[in-house]
Amino acid sequence: MTFGSILFENGGDQESRTAPECLGDLNLDQVIDAIIAGKDEYKLRPIFYTPLQTPAAIAYRQEIMRDLEDKALFEGIGRFAQAMRTRHEYMGLAERLGNLYQRERWFLEAVETYCQAVAWLNEALMGADLRARGLLGLREYVQHYAGSEALQALAADTQAVKAALRTVRYCLAIKENTIKVRRYEGEADYSAEVEETFVRFKEGTPRSYLATFASAPEMNHVEYQILNYVALLFPEPFRVLDTFCERNRNYLDAVIGRCERELQFYIAVLEYMAIFRRRGLPVCYPQMVADEQEIFCRSGYDMALAYKLCLQEQPVICNDFHLAGKERIFLVSGPNQGGKTTFARSFGQMHYLARLGCPVAGDAAQLYLCDAIYTHFESQEDITNLRGKLQDDLVRIHRILHLATPRSIIIANEIFSSTTLQDAVLLGERIMREIVSRGLLCVCVTFMDELAGLSDTIVSMVSSVDPEQPQVRTYQIVRRPPDGLAYAISIAEKHRLTYADLKERLKP
Repeated sequence: MTFGSILFENGGDQESRTAPECLGDLNLDQVIDAIIAGKDEYKLRPIFYTPLQTPAAIAYRQEIMRDLEDKALFEGIGRFAQAMRTRHEYMGLAERLGNLYQRERWFLEAVETYCQAVAWLNEALMGADLRARGLLGLREYVQHYAGSEALQALAADTQAVKAALRTVRYCLAIKENTIKVRRYEGEADYSAEVEETFVRFKEGTPRSYLATFASAPEMNHVEYQILNYVALLFPEPFRVLDTFCERNRNYLDAVIGRCERELQFYIAVLEYMAIFRRRGLPVCYPQMVADEQEIFCRSGYDMALAYKLCLQEQPVICNDFHLAGKERIFLVSGPNQGGKTTFARSFGQMHYLARLGCPVAGDAAQLYLCDAIYTHFESQEDITNLRGKLQDDLVRIHRILHLATPRSIIIANEIFSSTTLQDAVLLGERIMREIVSRGLLCVCVTFMDELAGLSDTIVSMVSSVDPEQPQVRTYQIVRRPPDGLAYAISIAEKHRLTYADLKERLKP
């Protein structure tokens, strides 16, 4: 029996090893880092670098995510995942340690743990009310594999070898610098009597003078020699161990190994989303549309920012958006530090994560299945770049327009801020008309209010302030015409930077 993947509906697609350029601008690199923290051994990054291309592929993952939100199933899968993680640790010891028999002993432990992990996975899947096609297929495979002669024989062999090793009982005779190893022949254990005899000589806080082997798996050279002599005294149990290790060198089932990693992807994502849910923030599975660009989101937010605020127990501001009919472009204006860039990032994050089949920030959402997301955010000045900032902006936006297709999303943040307002408006109009003519979905954060009236495809969004205290930002981005107000005076007053304040402060 065969089974493909719980990540890709039609089997294992080629994963990308290259991070999309938009990740840094959208702070998605921070989101991904937080999701996969502590799971480096599973090499999950390529999954996050490989967005899906069809609504069906996205629905396939969403179904699995929904099923795994069942607490009992999630805990059962987690039990399997932890056992497999322990198996990795044991296999690492089996490969790293110097003594042959020590390596084989940890290999035996790894195999026993693997058999138990498969049993737990089978139990978790069989006890769940599954609806996801991927998990139903996996359940059928695991049930067949768990009951197969091959796995049953592997589990039985493991226990037989362990039983044989339990027959190994030996004694150490220690005299000066000499250690003799011989078979145990029923001699009494005088450890307790010796301890009782010498207890009278202890003063103050009792101390233990019993010699023990270190708890770490590594052994010293004396212990190595002892183990080798024990193997000579008991050749049959160690021969059985040798044969077991050689015969079962390739014990790991390929499907189980692949699904272990793929399940870690789902576990990591759901654990990350649980952080927001615990704080009462909405998380939803978006409806994806590929043939239309009517989109919306209720109560969306920037996950990278929200993650930090949740850890600091600070409030998170949510915003809505929608495009309908001919509308294609959000033009976001308003005062500085009012949440405009955060709004643009949240828009990009939602569309990117949705293409991975992940939940997104929001109470409900319908998002566009784009083929790529291109971003133009202010970049750090590079002294090796001989172009001026304006020229650099033009080169970057030209490249984006060259690469973008009718199914692409463009997110631009404060372009042409390095030139005069007149030149910026002129250049901005040309860029915006090009975007409009192509019918591209776009978010443009800008100080150029004039661009809002270029086309009926453009929707104006404005960051708002407290009407009673204009210096206070609400971080709400509302759908309304631009008002051209930057509220710079209120900021200057707050920091005592008005002309009158400066005149007073600089008075000789």
